[in-house]
Amino acid sequence: MNPVRKQRLLLVLLLVAGVGIAVALALFALKENINHYFSPAQMASGEAPIGQKIRGGGIVVPGTVKRDPDSLKVTFRISDGDGEVEVEYTGILPDLFKEGQGIVGTGKLDENRRFVAEELLAKHDENYMPPEVQKAIDKAHGSKSGDKSDKTYGTPSYQQENAQPESLQPKGSESQPLESQ
Repeated sequence: MNPVRKQRLLLVLLLVAGVGIAVALALFALKENINHYFSPAQMASGEAPIGQKIRGGGIVVPGTVKRDPDSLKVTFRISDGDGEVEVEYTGILPDLFKEGQGIVGTGKLDENRRFVAEELLAKHDENYMPPEVQKAIDKAHGSKSGDKSDKTYGTPSYQQENAQPESLQPKGSESQPLESQ
């Protein structure tokens, strides 16, 4: 083989090997940092891996929030309408966290299929639903995205039907027409 041709072949092989190693390292780094989203139904059914960092979210089921009086540990259940899973979180809850609202958390599933969250994010207004949670709820109820006709906890229709009676609302909260001067 011609020495120039041999040198070119060696250069091409080294270049291909270098690119291959760079791609392998990038994929390995991405694999370590990717958090796949799983709905409560997927976590409960066994689709989500145990002990691997994942994202999960749903609607906080009313009446399930339990706080440990001696620590910052909180347990509650989340649902997507198709399944429920218990969540355990130790830390300060987000200000907007409350029952019947959507949350998304990052954490791991333990052997009992309990989602042990390291971080929790709460939705930021009454009309917002995290996209992953909305898709899971829509899938569970067979409705199209944006259809607010179902009776899930975070939707305006649920909130209107389950609103407090006027006697329990703060004074001045009802809307009254402005009088002209």
